[in-house]
Amino acid sequence: MTALFEDIIFGPVRSRRLGISLGVNLPPAHSKICSFDCIYCECGFNGEHAGDRRFADRGRVSLLLEGKLREMAGAGALPDVITFAGNGEPTLHPQFGEIVGDVLALRDRYCPAARVSVLSNATQIHREDVRRALLRVDNNILKLDSAFDDTVRLIDRPQGAYSVRRIVELMKLFGGRMILQTMFLRGWIDGARVDNTTAVEVGAWLEIVRELKPAGVMVYSLDRDTPCKTLEKVSHEELEAIAARVREAGIECSAT
Repeated sequence: MTALFEDIIFGPVRSRRLGISLGVNLPPAHSKICSFDCIYCECGFNGEHAGDRRFADRGRVSLLLEGKLREMAGAGALPDVITFAGNGEPTLHPQFGEIVGDVLALRDRYCPAARVSVLSNATQIHREDVRRALLRVDNNILKLDSAFDDTVRLIDRPQGAYSVRRIVELMKLFGGRMILQTMFLRGWIDGARVDNTTAVEVGAWLEIVRELKPAGVMVYSLDRDTPCKTLEKVSHEELEAIAARVREAGIECSAT
């Protein structure tokens, strides 16, 4: 069963890719705001959660995060990472850059060894303020689920104009200071077959990886409930085979 995150600061949870993660949820606690409507989103489809459209208040984010970090410090159990995630796309917040600065300052004060991560679908990286903010964090994790526009439309269902080539050109502006994240899956959606694990799909995706030369790549598959019930998880062996091809190009890659 898919579910929303109910708090601005949530966790800590054990992340498959990041370690002990304390989450920062900038969209509303009881609705979803996202520029994608992914068929695999653990929060469900956008239309199922079209309530409050107000993003989290900047001051409240800072206050709640400081309180949680103090609590964790007192217990001697600080997070490995503070992660912007939750009920939608964090970079849509109108004060995203300012909040990143607040979070970095609190990290430096309470848990300087922790990393700050942003999980983003990359739809807002055309904005210079968003790019500047993402370049400040430790793990700037940007999504690209296929090299083909038609496949992205099936898997990620962008809520507006989207071009893989345009996103790739914008990703190049980071000069490799980014981590590329890709969900691999197969199955059916609305009677259409979807599979980004084919030889053609993986080959074209690898060409983009080589073009971008990111600091790292994360490949993963389904692990939680999805709003589309006709999807299939890709095996760890298949993910490892894809990751090995990335590593052959001299780029670090994790498979989870």
